[in-house]
This record gives sequence, C-alpha cells and structure tokens, in this order.
Amino acid sequence: MTRVVVSGLGVVSPYGAGAKTFWAGLATGECAIRPVTVIDTEGFRSRIAAEVPADVVASLRVSRRRSRADRIALTAAREALAEADLAPGDRADMGLFIGAVGGGMLEGEEWYCEEAAGRGPSPRIGALRSILPVSHAETLAWRLRLGGPRETVVMACASGAASIALGADLVRSGATPLVLAGGVDAITRICFMGFNALKLLDPEPCRPFDRGRRGMSIGEAAAFVVLEDAEHCRARGARVLGELLGAGMTTDAHHVTAPHPEGEGMVRAMADALAAAGRAPADIGYVNAHGTGTPQNDRMEALALVRLFGEGRVLVSSTKSLVGHTMAAAGSVEAAATLLTLQHGLIPPTANLRDPDPDVPFDCVPGTARAVELQAAVSNSFGFGGQNVSLVFSR
Repeated sequence: MTRVVVSGLGVVSPYGAGAKTFWAGLATGECAIRPVTVIDTEGFRSRIAAEVPADVVASLRVSRRRSRADRIALTAAREALAEADLAPGDRADMGLFIGAVGGGMLEGEEWYCEEAAGRGPSPRIGALRSILPVSHAETLAWRLRLGGPRETVVMACASGAASIALGADLVRSGATPLVLAGGVDAITRICFMGFNALKLLDPEPCRPFDRGRRGMSIGEAAAFVVLEDAEHCRARGARVLGELLGAGMTTDAHHVTAPHPEGEGMVRAMADALAAAGRAPADIGYVNAHGTGTPQNDRMEALALVRLFGEGRVLVSSTKSLVGHTMAAAGSVEAAATLLTLQHGLIPPTANLRDPDPDVPFDCVPGTARAVELQAAVSNSFGFGGQNVSLVFSR
C-alpha cells in the first residue's frame, strides 16, 4: 500500500508568518488571543480574537487586491512548496485540496457597508469576485501553477483536516504523487456575530478543559502541507517531516450544531483513523484535541477519548487555547502543530487551564509545554453538523 509522507509545511498564524514562528509561539505557550482590530465588536459578548498581526498582513508579498484570506493562504502555501523543494515540473500534475468556509467575506462585508452608507460605487467591488470559498483554490492553482485535480472542501470546522485526509486518499490512489492540502479562514463580521449570537464566545481568552470554561475564542490562519508518495519523495531525495498513517471521517447525523451526546461519531472517527493507520490506542502518546473551550464540546470529546483510550491513558492538549479557533483552517493548523510536536518531542500546553474539569480525566498539559518522546499522535477536528475528522501522524 502506498505510504503518504509530509515533505513540506507552511503556516501563517496569529504569531506571524512561517512554521518556525508558529512553533516558537506554541512551544513557549504564548496566548495570541487579544483585542479585535479587524472588525468592530462594540456591544458583543466577546471583544477578543487571535488575529494575524496587522504588520505581518501588511508585509505579505501578495497583491493587496487579493482578499485577506487569499493573501495568508498563498503565503502559507508558498512556504510549504518551498520546503518540499519541488522541481519545476512537479507542479504540473500536483493536486490541491483546500478547506474553506469564509472565502473573501471580510472584503464583501466592507463593500456592503460602504454601499449601505451611500459611499458607493465602492473601489473594492472587485472583492466580490473572491467572496466564495472556491476563490482560494482558484487563486492558489493559478498563482502556484498547480495543474492537477483541485477540490474545495467545505465541512465547517473540520474542513482543513478533511482536505488533508482527502488529499492523502488521492495520493494513495495513484492519481498523483503530490498534493498540496490545507485550510484557510480570516476573521469576518458574520462569523464573529454568529458565534456571539449563539453565546459560544468567551469574553476572556478561551480555557479548554477548565471547570469554568465559558466558550471559544475566534482565530484566523492558514496552514498547508505537501503530501507525497513516500517512494516518490525518496527517489528525489527530499526530506520527510512526518507520515500520515491514516484518517477517519464520520458524521453524527444528530444535530445542526451540537455533537452526539455520547460522542459516538467522534469515537468512530478516531477508531477508523487508527484502523487505517494499523495502530492500536496504546500506540498513541498524544492527542491534539479539537478542544474549543465550550462546555458541551469539551465534555463530549473527553467522553469519546475515554471510550477509546481509557481514562488518563493519553496526553491531551488544545492549541486553540493559544491561537484561537481558526474555523476552516483549524484542522490543518492543528495537523501542523501535531507534526511539529512529533518532530520536536514537545507537547504544546493548554493555556489558561487553572482548574481542571473532573469530567475530563486526562492530563491536558496545563500552562507549560512538556518534553515527551512520541512515535505517533492523533489530531481531532469536529465541526458543526457532527462532521468528525481524525488524523494519525507518526515521526
């Protein structure tokens, strides 16, 4: 069976541009959740989020005519391709899978506000061309000259992880030896307002798995990996960053927003991923949890982890406590974090965790990163509509 390895990795996060910058922030446990500047949050329950720094966005070497999301996506994708050190001809048949939800919605909102205020016709009307999620795939394929199969994956907060799972399937099928896969999302008014209306946002930086948790913190980011047939990678002498052993994808078919009350779909996704990877629960040393910080989601994920791994049998942490919930990008951002965790033998902490919830019977690595020798780890992504994706990575 074809093995799928990761030969490139690129990230733009609330810490800044670059995978090294991303890892430095995770390793030090720096919480990047701060007051929002991209949109007006007057009157909202929460007024904080994890934004890509304004000076970083301003310095990106991408045309400012592109949407904010397109710009950070293209920057992260370029880094992943550069690290993979591909030959010029390798991109001709390279596949592209990108998880997306918001598209260029931020610019579309700005256009609407200008029109509604009577300041039109807006010079930003061109932004409407990039308002749909498919705009990211079109931009990346064109600018990076990726000529293989192309797919936009819209699966709410599981989109980024699903794009990696589906991209790996394409490599295993033999359709192409190379796929660029990941996700992107930028902060938008409609997203922030929606979660605020649902009362799912914590006024303070989120604190997953804490007894007093009150909700999530929004974030924005882009992360991409180059997935490659292991033999193809070896033949061209490229560096291997890790291996994607297997993936599991399930649907609860239970509720529009709430997870299954017994975590049934989550358990199946993790079990399917382990089966595809040829690994037992005892082989997994760490789970990068979905860990949003909402009372219900954290409780259900903990229950699912207990059902599969047993109480306290695996280390767990949530990088959303550091960089927020980056929506469609979350699954790929956390996949990148999991790969870097395996490389460095260091588990990023769960920030702001001061009073562990007794219903979460795991060591959730509070406060400070922990050095642990790991061979394999799981990255979980669970989205609205009960869309569950689990990825198993190894060193």
